[in-house]
Amino acid sequence: MSTLDTGISLIRTASRGMSTFNGWLGRSFKELMPKGLYARSLLIIIVPMVILQSVVAFVFMERHWNTVTKHLSQAVVQDIAALIDVYKTFPQDKDRLKLRNIAQDRLGLVVDFLPSNDLPPPGPKPFFSLLDQTLSRQLSRQIARPFWIDTVGRSNLVEIRIKLDDTVMRIYAQRSAAYASNSQIFIFWMLGTSAILLIVAVLFLRNQIRPILTLADAAENFGKGRDVDNFRPRGAREVRRAALAFVEMKRRIERTMDQRTTMLAGVSHDLRTILTRFKLELALLGDAPEAEGMRKDVDEMSAMLEDYLAFARGDSGEQSRPTDMAQALEELRSDAERHGHAATVSFEGEPVVTVRPASFKRCLANLVSNAARYANAIAINGYRDNRWLTITIDDDGPGIPLHLREEVFKPFLRLDDARNQDEGGSGLGLAIARDIARSHGGEITLGDSPLGGLRAAVRIPV
Repeated sequence: MSTLDTGISLIRTASRGMSTFNGWLGRSFKELMPKGLYARSLLIIIVPMVILQSVVAFVFMERHWNTVTKHLSQAVVQDIAALIDVYKTFPQDKDRLKLRNIAQDRLGLVVDFLPSNDLPPPGPKPFFSLLDQTLSRQLSRQIARPFWIDTVGRSNLVEIRIKLDDTVMRIYAQRSAAYASNSQIFIFWMLGTSAILLIVAVLFLRNQIRPILTLADAAENFGKGRDVDNFRPRGAREVRRAALAFVEMKRRIERTMDQRTTMLAGVSHDLRTILTRFKLELALLGDAPEAEGMRKDVDEMSAMLEDYLAFARGDSGEQSRPTDMAQALEELRSDAERHGHAATVSFEGEPVVTVRPASFKRCLANLVSNAARYANAIAINGYRDNRWLTITIDDDGPGIPLHLREEVFKPFLRLDDARNQDEGGSGLGLAIARDIARSHGGEITLGDSPLGGLRAAVRIPV
């Protein structure tokens, strides 16, 4: 392999590693980011505010605060240097009374003199003391004599000791004369106003997010077949526009459903009239052998007609209300046992769930009858938590092959290879069941049963 090939290979390896790292970084960032619109909106407000305040505080601390403190400390040290020059120039002032008066009256400094050996050793420097650093630098630069300072011991005063030839000059200066002590007020006001603005932003955003949550709840309840009569558009213009679009969509769907229900009612009435005539004519024929076969055909046609109409209608006219699911499952068990099947029932959790009772019971009854048609033992289990109601129906029948478990939900489809082909039916039982489950916002899935047959699981939100 040539050097060029080796280089190209290394570049490709590095590129793949960088792509992997970027992908991992992007996934990590997405996991850390909040998922809700309210939290993301707050983040959009808070992050720029924090960055802006950090930049302003840094610039203020670096430029204004440091510069002002430097100038103040420089002025104090210049006054001290002037006092030292006066001390040297006028030695005839034995008691230094004039020097002290000048320092106190003109410069605001308290000066006295100590023995020459009264200069403490340097102490530890404060970690975050801008005054100590600045004042020490100015004393070293302007006076260039051994000194000792205490910027911590007394809150309002700064003590400075400078060693002269035959004595130690001790000076007390006001901290405010050497240090920009009122700069914290700027930080306080900045943080205080930011907190107030943040509270206002939180309240405003909450009021803006509430109409969106109301719209989402209304759409979810409508999808589950529940009433949303109290919903009305609120909030910002865009949110109102989305809410109005939802209201219009809801009206169109309800109008379409009403038209379809009216049409199906008419069709049902006409077809039932014809079937009733058939039954009456067959009753007039008596007990002839050929009439018995026709009666079975008419009964099968009646059952199929009811299935077709139920599938097309979707039981959309029923209103949702709280229903005891444990009692509903017990009724299904009783029905299965009346038809000669061994059935067991169990339920865990709070049994009262808001559903369309007749419609949801039809969904479960279709699944139980489907299991009873091909199995001997049936197990019905229910479980309800804070979010979902899950009902499983297990049987010990032949089951359905894995690749056909989604196909069986198609209307009018019968799996003769998977189930008993001599059994009757319209092929709409599972389709109707799934349609009802989805109208409640849920789903039906098929899987392997612990009993050896098929498991049908119904899962709807509560």
